[in-house]
Order: sequence, then structure tokens, then C-alpha cells
Amino acid sequence: MTSPDLPPKHPTSPSRLPSALPASAPDLGALVSYLEYDPQPSIVLDPHYQILAANRAYQRQFGVEGQAHVGRKCYQVSHHYDVPCDQAGEHCPMRRAAEVRSADRVLHIHHTPRGPEHVDVELRPIFDAKSEIVAYVERLATVRGASAKPSAEGLVGRAPAFNKAISALQRVAPSMLPVLLLGESGTGKELFAHALHEASERAQRPFVVVDCSGITETLFESELFGFEKGAFTGATSRKQGLVETAQGGTLFLDEIGDVPLSMQVKLLRLIETGTFRRVGSTETQRADFRLVAATHKPLEQMIAAQQFRSDLYFRISAFPIHLPAVRERLDDIPLLADSILQRMASAKHGPLRKPSISADALELLRAWHWPGNIRELRNVLERASLLADNGVIRPEQLPDALRTKTAALVEDVSASGYALPRKLTDEAFVKIAAQFRGKRSELAAQLGMSERTLYRRLKALSIDEDA
Repeated sequence: MTSPDLPPKHPTSPSRLPSALPASAPDLGALVSYLEYDPQPSIVLDPHYQILAANRAYQRQFGVEGQAHVGRKCYQVSHHYDVPCDQAGEHCPMRRAAEVRSADRVLHIHHTPRGPEHVDVELRPIFDAKSEIVAYVERLATVRGASAKPSAEGLVGRAPAFNKAISALQRVAPSMLPVLLLGESGTGKELFAHALHEASERAQRPFVVVDCSGITETLFESELFGFEKGAFTGATSRKQGLVETAQGGTLFLDEIGDVPLSMQVKLLRLIETGTFRRVGSTETQRADFRLVAATHKPLEQMIAAQQFRSDLYFRISAFPIHLPAVRERLDDIPLLADSILQRMASAKHGPLRKPSISADALELLRAWHWPGNIRELRNVLERASLLADNGVIRPEQLPDALRTKTAALVEDVSASGYALPRKLTDEAFVKIAAQFRGKRSELAAQLGMSERTLYRRLKALSIDEDA
């Protein structure tokens, strides 16, 4: 039997052995003993999704007191589904691992004793002497840099586009590859950069932000590299630059597309050689930092227009991550709004208590296209909370432009029923589902929702999707 890299073998604990190990795989008991002493939460699954065994680390982190997970289906435990993940609009790592006969890794949102959490799942098949898959080992790691429920700090979200970005961040964080965060203004690039830093091995070292758009060309070099006493008028003492401040940690170059062309060559040299000189000095200093850059500008177009160096672009874009706009994750609006209101209430300048949002106001927020993204959402909620005298944000407290341009969408459903699917009544939803002829993925696309959301609504309304 072949298996993934595991800790040293220890005696099997009889209480941990499953009672339904496949007869064709008598050596799985040894695998269970390995996993028992693995510090990472791990379970053993059969090819039919049944949990055969769970180590102590899994029971501590994901177990529920008085509820035995062994013998249950993995999708019942982690997602509360009654069908495998791929039938509920999710990526199923077991199906993929069986197809490629190798490991598969995916980021899911699991139900845990602490509520919904982002969990990085790695699943590896176990083969018998005939090269048949007899079981799977699933290892789970909770993602600490993002929250799937309202939070007063950090990244929050659970929409597929958001999860894709978080998954990419988790993969690249342990490495030293330069990361380029791409996305519109207001999508939370600094929060993503900080989450990447916290997930890296440099988390205990400095996280230094360089706002490239806020530094003039004449000051850029001295701010970045520092200067010696007497280097120029007003330099009365030696000053440490931001590169030196980030020693051993992460240097975040925000809006790198605004770096002056004359400075780009010096920035390139810093990245390529790992060295720099303070202004007014001939002594070469060694730099030690993890580079994360971000921009909302189209760098490739800027290269064609000779506004950005192609060699610098290729150095900073080793691992690009697209950060989704709010309109790409509209299902996260309630979660984002709740989190923003929590943060406002906890701030000194915020309201005395966290306001709530009425259902009709929330529908207006979900219907808006949010060109300013999360920054615009925060501004709207800050204004509305000051006008909500009774502690409830209602449509009349929202900006006029937002109300007038979205009210028609909220109140009206087109003849096809697809104008604003989130507002569909249960009766309208049942009617559309009954009349539709095609695949579930096609229905979800026409309704403007994910397959997962469609599956949950079908299940909630007890609609037989096969019918």
C-alpha cells in the first residue's frame, strides 16, 4: 500500500480503529496509527465518502461533543449536505483525486463547532497492491486569515470569487515568491497583503506598507532607501528607509503602477540583487524582505505605452492574484455590511451601538453595482448609520442615486423571472424551477446565482431536482 508522507509509526489505538475497514485493505490499521499522532487534523475516508477514522487533532478541532463523526458521510459533517459536494455545486476533492489518481486540494467552507470557517482541504488516495483506490486520507487546516461570518477585523467573505482568492493566498503564503495583487480600487488589497504576511513564516517580523501613489518622485528614493546625514538640505541625521524597516518581514508596495518611471530601474535592481544604498552613501546594504505589490492599473497596457518597465513587471508578477470586485461577490453583501457596522460600533468615532439593516434596505445594497467596492459600501453605511435615529438603517437613509437606480430592480421581476433572482419569492422560484428544462448549472447561471445557492434553495423548498 502506498500512502502520503506521514509521521513516524506508533502503536495503533484500538479505540480509534474503524469497524468498517475494507477487507481488501488490511494495512489501513497502520495508517490510522500514523494519523493518530499527526498534529494536523486528519480523517480516513472510504471511496463512498464514509469517515472510517479520525485522529485526535480532528476530534479536538472539528468534533462535536456527544456526536461521533466516524461512520457518517464527509459531506454531511462538513457541509450539512445530503449529497456529495459536486452535486451541490461545490468542488469535490474526492471526485477529482479519483479522476487524476493523485492528490487534490481545495478551499471549502465547513460547519465547525465555532460556526462556518474556511478550511484548506488536501485529499490523497490510498492504493492497494492492485493499484485500486481503497481509501483516502484527508487533512484539514483552518484558514485563520479570513472569516466566513461577520467579523470586526480582517477579511470576510464566503462567495466563490472570494474563496478563490483566499485559496491562492494560502498556497503562495509559505513560499518567498513575489505576489502581485490585482483588482479594482477599494477591493481590500492591503487587507489581503496583511493576511498573506500573517500566513507566512515572516508573520512575527514587520509588515511595512509603501504607498507608491502618495510619495513624490523627488522623495521616493529617500523614503524607500533612507539617507545619510548631509545627503541633501535638511538631512540633519541618518534616516532608515522603508526597505530597511521591513528587514526580515514583508514589504507591501501599494499601487506600484504609480512608481515613477525613473525609479523603476532602481526598484528592479533592489528586487533582483537584494541590495540597496542609502541616498548619500556608497555603502551597499543587504535587503531581506518578502515582496507583495498591488495595483488597480492595467500594467500590461502601461508596458505597451512605455509607462511601465516590462522587466520589472515580470519580477513582481511571479504569482498574480485577482481580488474580486463587490459586484462579483454580491452574496457577500450582508456579511460585509454586518462586519463594517461591527467595526464602526467598536471605533471611537462610530455609533454607540451597532445599527441593523432592514430587509428592503439590504435588497437595495445587494442590487447596487458598487463601482467603489468595499470602500464605497463603508462610506454608504457610515452615512446611513448617522441618519438612523432608531438604530435601523432603512432605504430612506441610503443615498438618492442608490435608491432611484436600484428601486425598480428590487420591485420588479422581468417576465422571465431573472431580473433580480435574489428577490424571487418562493412561489416564483418554484414556478421557474418547474418550467425550466436543462441542467442545474444552466438554471443557476440564468438565475444569476451559484450552483451551491441554487441547491440550498431547492432543498429548502423540498423541490425534487431530478424531477
